[in-house]
Amino acid sequence: MKTETIEYSQDGTTLEGYLAYGDAVQGKGPGILVLPAWNGIDDYARKRTEMIAELGYIAFAADVYGKGIRPQGFADAAAEAGQYRANLPLLRARVAAGLDILRKAPGVDPAKLAAIGYCFGGQAALELARSGADILGVISFHGALDTPTPADAKAIKARILALHGADDPYVPAEVVQAFQQEMRGGMVDWQMTAYGGAVHSFTDWNAGTDNSTGAAYNEKADRRSWVAMQAFFNEIFSPPIGL
Repeated sequence: MKTETIEYSQDGTTLEGYLAYGDAVQGKGPGILVLPAWNGIDDYARKRTEMIAELGYIAFAADVYGKGIRPQGFADAAAEAGQYRANLPLLRARVAAGLDILRKAPGVDPAKLAAIGYCFGGQAALELARSGADILGVISFHGALDTPTPADAKAIKARILALHGADDPYVPAEVVQAFQQEMRGGMVDWQMTAYGGAVHSFTDWNAGTDNSTGAAYNEKADRRSWVAMQAFFNEIFSPPIGL
């Protein structure tokens, strides 16, 4: 496994992303953009990026907040993410800047790109799709599904996979229904899986296991969603990695 910290910029703001790829990567292959949860690029985000690379992909964790801006604690993270939730054009621009770095990375086939995101990063990944980005697929893990611009679904080129905690109090049933209607209205190639007994942050092993808090790790949902991600990649990247 090889990893690099990569400094880049968006409209004058310095950003710092994290690239991971395997020693065995040869020729050109798929690239996966990883969009972290609202803590930004932390140990969890780096580990997930490395796990993607271990599957044979080139993975790049994009920095939305800026170099050195790494929230500490719930209130700090909520405030930082809130700035971008309230300014979707800026969020899309930051994500697009990360995608551009991935597209140009050595070993990446620019025709084989996808994005995944966790929580806040799930929303960021979906907004990348809604922007009309030329990528093959987007996966949201327990991400925010709402958007003030549902008509933008008509611009989506990517296939969409939403992996959702069925008991997530932060993304309630009415938001899920609105998302599904948005996807239908945009004629999007989409699929959604809801994991019973799972709440928000079900893939985050640092989130504890108390569902009553609204955000908790769920080992089954984490494992099943990881398998679902791999199946989705095998579908959009033909032939699959290793074949």
